[in-house]
Amino acid sequence: MLREVDARPTAGIPMALLLIVGTLTGVGLLVLGARTDTGPFAIAGALLIAVSIFGFPGLFSVAPNEGKVLTLFGNYKGTVKTSGLWFSNPFMTKKSVSLRVRNFETAKLKVNDLRSNPVDIGAIVVWRVIDTAEAVFEVNDYVQYVSMQSEAALRTLASAHPYDSHGDTDIALSTHQTEVNKGLLEALRERFAKAGVEVIEARISHLAYAQEIAAAMLQRQQASAIVAARQTIVEGAVGMVEHALASLSAKNIVTLDDERKAAMVSNLLVVLCSDRAAQPVVNTGTLYQ
Repeated sequence: MLREVDARPTAGIPMALLLIVGTLTGVGLLVLGARTDTGPFAIAGALLIAVSIFGFPGLFSVAPNEGKVLTLFGNYKGTVKTSGLWFSNPFMTKKSVSLRVRNFETAKLKVNDLRSNPVDIGAIVVWRVIDTAEAVFEVNDYVQYVSMQSEAALRTLASAHPYDSHGDTDIALSTHQTEVNKGLLEALRERFAKAGVEVIEARISHLAYAQEIAAAMLQRQQASAIVAARQTIVEGAVGMVEHALASLSAKNIVTLDDERKAAMVSNLLVVLCSDRAAQPVVNTGTLYQ
């Protein structure tokens, strides 16, 4: 694999001034030779103009957060990252590579999660080029490579985790966002390493069940919520009944046999767990009638 090396071009401003002076001098000699009908002056002027014009393509500028990859007859000669005006061999090819931080959002992908439920998922990826030689020579188009590999990593991540945990210990896409984003970041770093690209940030930007199962999954979530709420209510009611029986027994308010305790527990649980207000019943008889 090619690794980035620093190129050492010549300062551009002195060379630009030298080429301009050479061109003007050549023009002057050419005019002088034509006026005096002196052949050597005219030839020297023409040669000086030709050499100067030939040297101008060697001038190139580098903007901040930009790199120029230099190649000579197909051989990589180095990268210039220092901003300014520079001069190198006019035969060298100079390819610009942006070193700025970039970000993009993937398309909303339809992927089957770990439980084969179709989900729609999208991500935002923030990246930049850190090795211009790898970015230019190791992949055909590093921008397209980043886009395609981001979608591939997102698909792999979504298929490795369920959408919801449903009470188990699995890492779920919807409830473990920190772990999921970390896994996506690590996967992208591994994929982008060969292209000279650094991933700065990666996070899930869109997550939902696919439209064809969204209604059914919503009902499932509502049912799970109702079950969880009922479970909490029952646990609280049992504690209240236990406390009531213990208080009655400790204060000797009333002595109940097992059958009456069971009836009292049943009545209290019905009152406490019901989703409707209790209807009072006036007992005009005794405790046992």
